[in-house]
Amino acid sequence: MSYDRFVAICKPLHYGTLLGSRACVTMAAAAWGTGFFYSMLHTANTFSLPLCQGNVVNQFFCEIPQILKLSCSQSYLKEVWLIVVSGCLYFGCFVFIVLSYVQIFRAVLRMPSEHSRHKAFSTCLPHLAVVSLFLSTAMFAYLKPPSISSSSLDLVVAVLYSVVPPAVNPLIYSMRNQELRDALWKLMTRCVSEAMNCPSFSGNSL
Repeated sequence: MSYDRFVAICKPLHYGTLLGSRACVTMAAAAWGTGFFYSMLHTANTFSLPLCQGNVVNQFFCEIPQILKLSCSQSYLKEVWLIVVSGCLYFGCFVFIVLSYVQIFRAVLRMPSEHSRHKAFSTCLPHLAVVSLFLSTAMFAYLKPPSISSSSLDLVVAVLYSVVPPAVNPLIYSMRNQELRDALWKLMTRCVSEAMNCPSFSGNSL
């Protein structure tokens, strides 16, 4: 998405060439293939760990830090090193995103029209908000010190980085559509109006 925004704003005349159907398919296949390979490495490592503190994970999914807490051998160090390498790769992606947005904001601030700047910012900020939410919560989940760790906090943080970003992603991107915003506002207004006119709310049922 950051590369898409970069090309659309900084090199609009080359958008069709740089981001044609072939380029999109290649990037999507690379992302899916990398994600599958990454998850298989973690799965193979974690399944090979001997557990000596039970097999109950205090999480709604088998999160890697929670599984490592149950391990009782030095073999978990392989998984730790894999997490470190993954963190370096994630940091590289983060640097790429930051550099892309630096170039984007520099190009946007040079636009003479305020309407054009507003439109450009409205297309970039939703993606930046989702990425910031995911990265900040994921980094906190994996890098927080054990002294502040608790089962309830781990659960909340895991929900924030694994459930909230994918859930709000369509909503954030769709809110740029004026027709959708108007329809959502009408729906909310109608729901509030019906709730206010409900007999149980007004007390008529008493």
